[in-house]
Amino acid sequence: MEKKECLIQSSISEKGVTNCDSFHSAIEFIGKRWMGIIIYHLLSGPKRYHELFADIHGISDRLLTERLRELEAQRLIIKKVSKSSPRKVEYELTEAGRGLEETIRAIFKWVKEHSGQTCNKTK
Repeated sequence: MEKKECLIQSSISEKGVTNCDSFHSAIEFIGKRWMGIIIYHLLSGPKRYHELFADIHGISDRLLTERLRELEAQRLIIKKVSKSSPRKVEYELTEAGRGLEETIRAIFKWVKEHSGQTCNKTK
């Protein structure tokens, strides 16, 4: 049997669950609230925290910090901290993160084409 490559690490440690998650788990991770939009904004290049916060309307400071940490833990982004004063912190997609570009852009295209049909406006 061929060994599967791990992309998203599982937080589940139950018997019979492997470290390599299924397609469903990867979709759930990328589909977490704000995750896709953060990746989308990083597709144009490195961004500082305040730039992301300003670009993503409605996200809280705490949740942006949490999502960036999750993306970093999954090696989809890297956090670059300059040694200069004042300290400059930037977030940038890794090669794996950039590999999501086609998928993220396709989802955004689909949403634009079908937003009137699929969005629940009563949330």
